[in-house]
Amino acid sequence: MSKKGLSGKQKAAILLISLGPDVASSVYKHLSEEEIEKLTLEISGVRKVESSAKEDVLDEFHNIAMAQDYISQGGIGYAKTVLEKALGEEQALAIINRLTSSLQVRPFDFARKADAAQILNFIQNEHPQTIALILSYLDPEKAGQILSELPQNMQTDIARRIAVMDSTSPEVISEVESILERKLSTTVTHDYTQTGGIETVVEVLNGVDRATEKTILDALGIEDPDLAEEIKKRMFVFEDIVTLDNRSIQRIIRECENEDLILALKISSEEVKEIVYRNMSARMVETIKEEMEFMGPVRLRDVEEAQSKIVGIIRRLEDSGEIIVARGGGDDIIV
Repeated sequence: MSKKGLSGKQKAAILLISLGPDVASSVYKHLSEEEIEKLTLEISGVRKVESSAKEDVLDEFHNIAMAQDYISQGGIGYAKTVLEKALGEEQALAIINRLTSSLQVRPFDFARKADAAQILNFIQNEHPQTIALILSYLDPEKAGQILSELPQNMQTDIARRIAVMDSTSPEVISEVESILERKLSTTVTHDYTQTGGIETVVEVLNGVDRATEKTILDALGIEDPDLAEEIKKRMFVFEDIVTLDNRSIQRIIRECENEDLILALKISSEEVKEIVYRNMSARMVETIKEEMEFMGPVRLRDVEEAQSKIVGIIRRLEDSGEIIVARGGGDDIIV
């Protein structure tokens, strides 16, 4: 078997044969059953491999592995520069194209590696839709920091745009990237890229300071009440109660109906139960446990409704300043 005309599966088979059974078995652990079946069939069909073909396959694998390492170190542009010096422009471009198409490297890689202040300076004068697109690709914490620093009259608009964003065509993404980072060499997949949505804006808002969050949600509540309410529901879930301090939990318990507490704790994690019980009297804990034991099976919908009621109490107490829910920004540092 010579290297000329080898398929990807044949190259993979030669690679695993060359690496030996121990390494091959370790690789198998990361493959699906279908992939294992196809690869095993390919390996079983290999009779004799020319030494030159084996060396070429190993070299190709080594180059791709190094390219992936370069990408993780400094992005696609850095990897391309290093590979061009080592292998020449044509071979470097072939490796980068093959690697980025298989890895589906996310757009705006340069922005994810930059400092939040640099990104802010870079995008603050762009159109709100462009800013929303970029923020939805960043780490939520970094996106929250940037959103907090933007003018208040832009924050709500951008948050809304992220929330209602569904899919963006590769042509638009490519155009935005070329404007913001002309020196970056990018390969965008042909499929529409899913980004944005309510979950994204929730993650972003969880990274902003409380004042910014309140400003955005208040304004959204006027512009789109249903969207604002949906975002609020997802920003703090019942299991997040473990992040609260004991005084806050005790205050919440006093506001809750016993029936709601019992239902809410029915399917909660042991960590949640433990921290809630720790903030009750021994008599109340005994009562709650007894009623939970004799309650029997309950509908999941009833449990979720009870947890939602308690989350509503938590948000109301937070709005009134009676408890503190830790989130991004320095205004939540307790001293």
